[in-house]
Amino acid sequence: MNLDEGQRRQVAEWIEQGLKLSEIQDKLAKELGVTMTYMDVRFLIDDLKLRPKDPAPVTPPAPTPTLSAPAKVPAQSPAPGTAAAPSLGGDVSVTADTIAKPGAMVSGRVTFSDGQGGAWLIDQMGRPGLVPDQQGYRPSPGDIAKFQQQLQEELGRMGF
Repeated sequence: MNLDEGQRRQVAEWIEQGLKLSEIQDKLAKELGVTMTYMDVRFLIDDLKLRPKDPAPVTPPAPTPTLSAPAKVPAQSPAPGTAAAPSLGGDVSVTADTIAKPGAMVSGRVTFSDGQGGAWLIDQMGRPGLVPDQQGYRPSPGDIAKFQQQLQEELGRMGF
């Protein structure tokens, strides 16, 4: 279907406003009396050399505490006659949520050796994130290493 110049300008304005193609399809029918299929609207946008705007990225909400029990990793003592391995940090516990937070593939909680905690997640793109309960908190390098080790083990148990 061919649109006149005024109708084309209106479609371009809707694209500029950030409307989705389905919304433009509805507006064409309701406001301009032009009935088009979704595919026709896509072709129209392409013919007019317009590009729909990408939606704003969704940021995951702040993590909330969970009621899951911590997964403890037992400490291993070195074999007799061997030197002890360097310490990876104190007592760090990692738990996984039974239902992942919105925007995450998997999420959970961590408690570091100094009692500070935080929420962790791995988003849909596989990127890890850690949100401490206390703003500005930085766990020790040993605690981070222990957290990474326990997280890897927990994810293995979950089949990731």
